[in-house]
Amino acid sequence: MSFATLDDLPADLTGKRVLVRADLNVPMADGRVTDATRLEALRPTVAELAGRGAAVLLLSHFGRPKGGPDPAFSLAQVVPALAAVLGQPVGFLADCVGDSIVRETLHLPPGSVTVVENTRFHAGEEKNDPAFVEALAKLGDLFVNDAFSAAHRAHASTEGLAHRLPCFAGRAMEAELKALEAALGKPKRPVAAIVGGAKVSTKIEVLTHLVEKVEHLVIGGGMANTFLAASGITVGKSLHEPDFLATANAIAERAQAAGCTLHLPYDVVVAHEFRAHADHRIVNVHHVEADEMILDIGPQAVEALSDVLKGCATLVWNGPLGAFELPPFDTATVALARFAAALTQEGHLVSVAGGGDTVAALNAAGLARDFTFVSTAGGAFLEWMEGKDLPGVTALMKERCA
Repeated sequence: MSFATLDDLPADLTGKRVLVRADLNVPMADGRVTDATRLEALRPTVAELAGRGAAVLLLSHFGRPKGGPDPAFSLAQVVPALAAVLGQPVGFLADCVGDSIVRETLHLPPGSVTVVENTRFHAGEEKNDPAFVEALAKLGDLFVNDAFSAAHRAHASTEGLAHRLPCFAGRAMEAELKALEAALGKPKRPVAAIVGGAKVSTKIEVLTHLVEKVEHLVIGGGMANTFLAASGITVGKSLHEPDFLATANAIAERAQAAGCTLHLPYDVVVAHEFRAHADHRIVNVHHVEADEMILDIGPQAVEALSDVLKGCATLVWNGPLGAFELPPFDTATVALARFAAALTQEGHLVSVAGGGDTVAALNAAGLARDFTFVSTAGGAFLEWMEGKDLPGVTALMKERCA
């Protein structure tokens, strides 16, 4: 995987306008940013570029505005939180294209940071329209992509600009790409993958791809119930997909043919109600009653999976093992994550995790910093696990870059 980084830029960027594709699409409530994780991830790139004298212009989408500008989706409301994270003033431009905006960029002082208005206020963004790409390119001299979370979209600000301006990966993008390469590109073996989530139907491509790439595939969450049902086990009222039993069996057969061991729980935690702290019991998977639902995997399954991880050199994790949002049905996810974190800190395991629920579970357990790398990307991380090319990443490759 060959791509240029900030290390390939001149040490002195004074007089250069650097367009940085950021992910400023942060959650908000009552006009305030409620989670600044993505802003904090952007800080190393912005601080380095500004420190080297560049005028930094941040491009991003924000929400899903329809048909044009909408104050509810203006990036102006993100500026105060970003300024607080960066520890310096942050300017704002009221549009992302146009002669007047270009003129303003030409007078931005070295070391300044400016947010440019929501790129999705223009239809050309999502269409990757060449004319819109050209208009965006007039704002800067160089292009830095630091938004892996938007890299699965072939939009003007994520893919098009890389073909119009000299392009580089920002520090967050660089770290993400190196971690993903270490996880599935050229990993240390054996490799284990943990894939959780509610539905097999949403992760067929992930599972089909992974059985060819890893030695161990652990299936958790509601998906495990579908695989259990496909093997003839009664899962009671558990969330599962009867229409995908044949698909589950086909994936299991493919895993066996590829020499990948498929791991399903043989003890589970069941309850009669889907709620926090519901009465529950631990049973063998063959003893689930008709009026019970599986909400987590059991302690024997966690112990067995811990033994699997002991023998692995790399772990890729996407999705919780149980209904982690409802205690105590987060027990298995936290226990196995804690074990993986310990192996990582001891230097025995390269651990890469991603996906919204996974990140939430690791953060809630205070374990995210103990993994080798935790990706905050959702759709991009999932498409990477499916083995798909990500347009925003492919465009950064040196031979493709302008």
